[in-house]
Amino acid sequence: MAASCVAVLALVLLPVLLLGAWKRGRQAGAAPHVVVMVLGDVGRSPRMQYHALSLAQSGFSVTLLGFYNSKPRDELLQNDSIQIVKLTELQSLGAGPRVLQYGIKVVFQAVYLLWKLMCTDPAAYIFLQNPPGLPAIAVCWFVGCICGSKLVIDWHNYGYSIMGLVHGPRHPIVLLAKWYEKFFGRLSHLNLCVTNAMQEDLAENWHIRAVTVYDKPASFFKETPLNLQHELFMKLSRMYSPFQSCSEPLDPSMERSAFTERDCQSGMVKSLHGRPALLVSSTSWTEFEQLTLSGDNLPSLVCVITGKGPLREHYRHLISQKHFQHVQFCTPWLEAEDYPLLLGSADLGVCLHMSSSGLDLPMKVVDMFGCCLPVCAVNFKCLHELVRHGENGLVFKDAEELAAQLQMLFSKFPDPAGKLNQFRKELRESEQLRWDESWQQTVLPLSKGGCSTIFHLIPSSPSKPPVPTPNSTSVTSDVTTT
Repeated sequence: MAASCVAVLALVLLPVLLLGAWKRGRQAGAAPHVVVMVLGDVGRSPRMQYHALSLAQSGFSVTLLGFYNSKPRDELLQNDSIQIVKLTELQSLGAGPRVLQYGIKVVFQAVYLLWKLMCTDPAAYIFLQNPPGLPAIAVCWFVGCICGSKLVIDWHNYGYSIMGLVHGPRHPIVLLAKWYEKFFGRLSHLNLCVTNAMQEDLAENWHIRAVTVYDKPASFFKETPLNLQHELFMKLSRMYSPFQSCSEPLDPSMERSAFTERDCQSGMVKSLHGRPALLVSSTSWTEFEQLTLSGDNLPSLVCVITGKGPLREHYRHLISQKHFQHVQFCTPWLEAEDYPLLLGSADLGVCLHMSSSGLDLPMKVVDMFGCCLPVCAVNFKCLHELVRHGENGLVFKDAEELAAQLQMLFSKFPDPAGKLNQFRKELRESEQLRWDESWQQTVLPLSKGGCSTIFHLIPSSPSKPPVPTPNSTSVTSDVTTT
């Protein structure tokens, strides 16, 4: 029996080893090539899309592997140096024990990813997003050993900590996943991470040296001009009642939403006096309703809940049972180009992101800051690396504290001298510094066909920039785990 298993394994591995040797030979004289892999939806993985674009701009040809559930950025689709390879996701078997289903899925994905990677052009580097890293880290490392590719892991979070939310932190599967992630993570050649807190944790508990590269919002995340706000509001008003005007204008040449009004003859747009405040959020607003009813000088709220998570219908049902007079809810399905317009039109963002590890940052807040949108965010370990309490937003620990913050921010809305506008002013003034590429570039030394080159990652900065010093952001070749 053992001899038979060894023979089958040899028959499987021999073609792989031969193909790897052939790819090593091709790589020596080939154009520099990099594989960027995300075992998730490419369209909802902005950071990996940015990596692919940055690599292409640095002279590499790029193969981007991932699930194709959402449309990626047009820059990727139009870039001749980037090829997107669609991965197929194995659906749930729906029968048998959950552990067995999970095991079968992991084995299938391992064989499938191995085949996909071996079929791509020879790559000098494999960039991998983690999580999900099971079984991708081991497969990418194995392919790198065979084909001579170097593995770069971009740590967004820990996969085992996400599994722990479902199974509990001491479940055998979670403990096995943690061992796997730590063992194979140490075999990478270079590591990136999203926060300094994660960088410290990787160094202290995993013995992995990583470089912090903060997320950066895409260029289309910015404040929305008033005329585009009106177009978006009118578009949404045709489907969602909170965006509809409460009264028709007396002048038939005027076009009105709940927030804006346009003179169709002159094209001039203005904000309505006494308009409601627009929030992008998901939470309970009972206390704000009570404060408004008690006579506090607060505006009505239109709360837009975005996203399409598995609990979306559950919360829509809960919302339908509320009968607020001054708080309206809207759960629109937004087109990709409308989401940044909505953020750029809103008055406040509320983020309820709670990290499973406490070491990653919410990308939604990064995008909000790109739109100069002040944020109230629930606090956790490393949030201070992004949200500076009292400067560009507020952090809260519970519903009562959030309610008090909303009361303070929306008192006498829209007061030009109010705290809400002060936060927006701070974001506007620091915008150019925050995303200034002249000082914030992480330099990774990569090799292109035997010639030395550099790959520039442009991260975001959650705080005011330090005074640049020569080579202060350079990542030298000693930032490795081997």
